[in-house]
Amino acid sequence: MMEEGTIKRCRCWFNGISLFLHPLIITVLIISMCMANIGNVDAAFSNLTTIPFNQGYSPLFGDGNLVRSPDGKGVRLLLDRFTGSGFISSNLYNHGFFSANIKLPSDYTAGICVAFYTSNADVFEKSHDELDIEFLGNTEGKPWRFQTNIYGNGSTNRGREERYRLWFDPTRDFHRYSILWTPQITIFYVDDVPIREVGSREEMGGDYPSKPMSLYTTIWDASNWATSGGKYKVNYKYAPFVAEFKDLVLDGCPADPIQQIPAAEACAEKYALLATQDYSVITPQRRAAMRRFRQRYMYYSYCYDSLRYPVPPPECVTIAAERARFKDTGRLKFGGSHKRQSKRRTRNRNRVLPDSDVTPY
Repeated sequence: MMEEGTIKRCRCWFNGISLFLHPLIITVLIISMCMANIGNVDAAFSNLTTIPFNQGYSPLFGDGNLVRSPDGKGVRLLLDRFTGSGFISSNLYNHGFFSANIKLPSDYTAGICVAFYTSNADVFEKSHDELDIEFLGNTEGKPWRFQTNIYGNGSTNRGREERYRLWFDPTRDFHRYSILWTPQITIFYVDDVPIREVGSREEMGGDYPSKPMSLYTTIWDASNWATSGGKYKVNYKYAPFVAEFKDLVLDGCPADPIQQIPAAEACAEKYALLATQDYSVITPQRRAAMRRFRQRYMYYSYCYDSLRYPVPPPECVTIAAERARFKDTGRLKFGGSHKRQSKRRTRNRNRVLPDSDVTPY
């Protein structure tokens, strides 16, 4: 996300060498230098309190494909022809901030899903809550895509997907992905850029997540939906596929899902602390960054999908310019299906979802 000052500095710097370089080379250098500023909204996330893997997490499945880093601060999840892998937080949390630096597999990754999400499906089977960040692999040479979703009180019949591309290659370096979940608002972040916010509105009723959730991270075979609606499957010739995680953050109020003490009372001190954190505030600068991201990289939003929802769900705040872009289907010119099967994910996340194909800065 290039600010006006950044552009001016780029131009000024290159004016001094313009006499020595071909105009085409100058143009390429300007773009390269300025693109390095994308997403550098501020350094607010540089002081997060991270925890070693063993202090906050335990293996979920595919133990042999979960490899801890030598310093104990990170973990690698592998997918091979025998199994995927995953880990889960040791506690459930009444709201909080969940974050990790993640590096995705490279080369041919069609059919792969890497997920970073909160859920309580193991405790509340028919009324579970969930907050998703799901990365969808692609054929070689094509970019990873990702989607966010939110469910409350078992409202899985009402999908709340938004789908995006990234302004960087997530396979080359680590980038931070985060979920802030409070009683009032949920914000999804990529690095320090907020990409989506969902406020708790009275009209949503139980559709806003409110029960304690665990943090899950998985890599698994989603050949039947992840890439072009299942057209391209996982090719195990390229296995093992490796997703890396480090600098893990669990900043929430640990909770017993059947506790008798109301969350507001038990977690009042933690809620107050969360509210003072920098990531809890979308500053004007961050809001501008989020607007630019959504204008340039979001390629599907359920809020504009009048085929599925003739009346937008109550949490939707629609913008006229976005409505004009997405028209009636909620998606840009890329293809895809609106079909959704009713069967939700199990513990190892075998599920079927729709697919769609996308570019902020």
